[in-house]
Amino acid sequence: MLAFAAGFIVRPFGSLVFGRLGDMSGRKHTFLITIVLMGLPTFIVGLLPSYATIGMAAPIALIALRLLQGLAVGGEYGGAVTYVAEYSTPSNRGFNTSWIQTTGTGGLLLSLFVILGVRTLTGEEQFASWGWRIPFLFSIALLGVSMWIRLKLKESPEFEKMKVQGTRSKSPLRDTFGNRRNAMTVLLSLLGCTAGLGVVAYTSQFYVQFFLLQTLKVDGRIANEVLAIALVLGLPFYVFFGWLSDRIGRKPVILTGCLLAAVTYFPIYKSIAHYANPQLEHAHTMAPVTVYAPPGECSLQFNPVGTASFTRSCDSAKAALARNAVPYSTVAQPPGTVASIHIGEQVISAVDGKGLSRSQFAAQTAAFNAQVAHALASSGYPATAAPADVNRPMLVLLITILIVYLTMVYSPAAAWLVELFPPQIRYTATSLPYNIGNGWFGGFLPATAFAMVAATGDIYYGLWYPVVVASCTFVIGLVFLPETRFAAAAKISSARASTN
Repeated sequence: MLAFAAGFIVRPFGSLVFGRLGDMSGRKHTFLITIVLMGLPTFIVGLLPSYATIGMAAPIALIALRLLQGLAVGGEYGGAVTYVAEYSTPSNRGFNTSWIQTTGTGGLLLSLFVILGVRTLTGEEQFASWGWRIPFLFSIALLGVSMWIRLKLKESPEFEKMKVQGTRSKSPLRDTFGNRRNAMTVLLSLLGCTAGLGVVAYTSQFYVQFFLLQTLKVDGRIANEVLAIALVLGLPFYVFFGWLSDRIGRKPVILTGCLLAAVTYFPIYKSIAHYANPQLEHAHTMAPVTVYAPPGECSLQFNPVGTASFTRSCDSAKAALARNAVPYSTVAQPPGTVASIHIGEQVISAVDGKGLSRSQFAAQTAAFNAQVAHALASSGYPATAAPADVNRPMLVLLITILIVYLTMVYSPAAAWLVELFPPQIRYTATSLPYNIGNGWFGGFLPATAFAMVAATGDIYYGLWYPVVVASCTFVIGLVFLPETRFAAAAKISSARASTN
């Protein structure tokens, strides 16, 4: 978990480092550096010795590599979209930059195919032992192709023009954040665009995978196949909505996507649960689960880096049920009462870690979790979703709708961000809000949603996080951010008229 979080934590810092470099030294030069800094650590992960071989040095090295990747990703996006946007006109900028936006979904799709292929060739046991390294090692070929392509590129025309005219920023960070107007635009682009983009992206593409696998206990192969089909069906919509933003504007497309997501996430996710694991619904109706615990002794189990420890009895009870993806209600008890789980007529006392050593607490927790799992199974709660009960066509349809929401908010975002800022600070000013919105608001969504589910016992309660953020983005973007598509075109026309 810490290795996963490390990459997201440092992304905004990477955007500042490489954004400054890109605005001063050039777009091409900078994203040549970022692709190497991202590609080499990915390859090296496939060569890392295991914990059994080098002990704590293994996870430390993994976290260090993830930090390098996060820094590189922080600078990669701004460079790519700025470069393509500066080769485009306002009339085709949304269409052209939308191809960049397909790479997130395309990369996930490629990774699913590679993992499925390697698992099939090696078998599950060998994949768990050493086969997982193959996709990381294969990435060196992709790095080579990317380097070759980028070396063939020329610098963007707008940057070359600034070099000739001597109008490049000498201090992009100061010109971005020391200028009140620019700093306010950065803040509004975060809250009115990229925060919503981040939560919609992760809820529609990544959290749905977590929901299928961890919450609904769908077989991994079935979940990946359903997701892969939905991704393929949704992929063309990136280009469509990019094109549409060139016709009607960036703002209406993005904000409509945020609004639709906020309004429909709950019914769509409830339908996904119904079609993926109907036995879970039936068990919850026939044998409802209740936690009896003192409210003041229940923690919010937000643990994005995986280092926190929750040892009170209420935490043990709620964590066990959240791990088993079991909906439950809570009944308040007097302070000091040891929490208990009621499954139908069965009552199980939770583990209180007070006064126990770490090993004692771990042993008692393992026994408690096993007892809870047995009680759930005997009450009809399925350990896994029965493959015969999984309605694959309906899951594909529902997830494709989620992917369409993602394409609506994601496709025109690059063009909108680029057009909000002058070319002298464009790399820096575009990169920071994107990486905070996508990396922090979106990247920490799974941990935040899990904490909300564990606290309430409602498997859908974590959806309130993306719903609220997407709703705020809709309002802020609607009220405070301008439409840039037609303003950019008018500016170019005015410049040409003055030249003539």
